[in-house]
This record gives sequence, C-alpha cells and structure tokens, in this order.
Amino acid sequence: MPRPIVVGVDGSHESLAAADWAAREALRRGLPLRLLYADEELGTGSGPPESDASRYWADKVLRAAADRIEERLPQVPLSTERVARPAAEALVAAGSRAELLVVGSRAFGGIGGFMAGSVASATVARADRPVVLVRADRPPVDGPGVPDVSDPGAGRPVVVGVDAEQPCEEVPAFAFDAAARRGSQLWVVAGWQLPLAVRPAPEAVTAAQQQDTERAVARILDPWRAQYPAVVVRVLVVQGHPAQELLRTSREAALLVVGRRIRAPRLLPHTGPVTHAMIHHARCPVAVVPHR
Repeated sequence: MPRPIVVGVDGSHESLAAADWAAREALRRGLPLRLLYADEELGTGSGPPESDASRYWADKVLRAAADRIEERLPQVPLSTERVARPAAEALVAAGSRAELLVVGSRAFGGIGGFMAGSVASATVARADRPVVLVRADRPPVDGPGVPDVSDPGAGRPVVVGVDAEQPCEEVPAFAFDAAARRGSQLWVVAGWQLPLAVRPAPEAVTAAQQQDTERAVARILDPWRAQYPAVVVRVLVVQGHPAQELLRTSREAALLVVGRRIRAPRLLPHTGPVTHAMIHHARCPVAVVPHR
C-alpha cells in the first residue's frame, strides 16, 4: 500500500494553502492524500459531534478542506483523520508513516511564527520524513485550478542547498526527483569558507578552494545527473555562508530543498543554521529533508 501525503489542517488560511499544495503534489506522485486535524482537547467521547465542541469543530474543518480539494482535484484519493494528541506529536507520528508531511506556515520575521505558534517548527525538528512548509501569502506556482503537471516547461526551478563538506544522498535525491516531476530546472547552491587563520587569503588560495568545492559538488551530483538525465542542472558555488544566496536564488522557485541532520537521541532536536534561516525567511515552499 503506498504511503500517503499527510497535511495538517486547523481551519487557518495557512493550512488551506498547505492542503492545496499537498493535493497537487499527491496528483504528481499518484499518491493518496490524508488530511489530519490534531488537538489534545478532542477527547474520546462517543456522543454525536454536536455534543462536543472540539470534535464538532475538527469535523467541520476537515470537511471544509476535503470539499475544497474534491472540487478542484477530484482524482486525488482523499481521507481525513482527527487525533486527540498535541498537534506536533500527532504530525510527527503521522509523518513517520507518510511519504511526505506538509504543514502551513505564517509570515516570518519579528514575532511571526508557524501555524499554531511553534507547531511547525517542532514538527520539522523532530520528523524523520521530509516536511514541506507552505506559505499562505504567495500564489501557488502551479496556477489556479487543476495543475498541468505534464507540461515540462510550466514549472519554476527547484532550488537545493548542498553541503560539500558533509554530503548526503537524501537531499539531492529529493531535489532531483522534485525537479523531474515538475519538468523544471534544478539550481544547486553550495558555499565554502576559509579557516579564520588564513583570512584574508592570497588569490591563489581562494581560487584553489573554489575549484576544490566545485569538484566536491560535482561528485555529489554526478550519480543523480546520471539517474535523471532530463533534469537541467545549474550549479552556483559561492564563497561565504550560503544562506543569503539560497534566499536570493529561491525567490521565484517552485520549491526550496534543504537538509536537516538527525541528531543522536540524547541530544535536543534542531534544524541547523542554514535550514533555520530558510524556514524562517524563504518565500517559496521549503522542503526539509532529514538525513544521517
């Protein structure tokens, strides 16, 4: 049985935007979609929904989101679920059994935050499957109505950040697959920094480090280029912290893909500085891919 795409809904504009994005992604992947409403106040009562305000609201939210998707994308297999657990716990648990977990996000900066405060950030930091955060204040890049996923030139680029010093397979695998499904170009961003002890460095040292990083990035990408020969890849290797370049490059992207290293159980979960910056400031949907 295929893993579903799971999206958290709570009745907010942000969660509806996430549900729309998740439905289009389910269509691309040929997967079922599950709408999840989680609230520890739901309880386990067996009476009619009208006798329990929390359950009544949960069912109303789920039905409204389901009706919206069924009207726009009736070909997507759809199910709903309400769970009597804290939202972040329920999303992480559901995500572990899903192909992809999707969560809505609010505007960032200042005191702005994610859906239900820290729910999305806690989910990203603990999930063992990819999580996509979707903003509500940006029109969907697929356009209104049913997306034309068969048009290879319709999509904007997918942007991915890679770490040349600590490579992994999960992040480029997700990014190449996302670009291939959209018929989009893949823009790869990597950064490098010289040790403080050799700053400022002679031009020859800087040029050598640039070339070394470019070769390291090429080694990371070569197996995926071979697996996805139709994906056009553009590589940008920059000196310095890659966060600003990722933000700039992803302004018009269909999707930004970044990684999150899974830490040992005894350590507190975290997202890392680059990923933290992307999920707080990137304006396009952000896929956070956990890896060892």
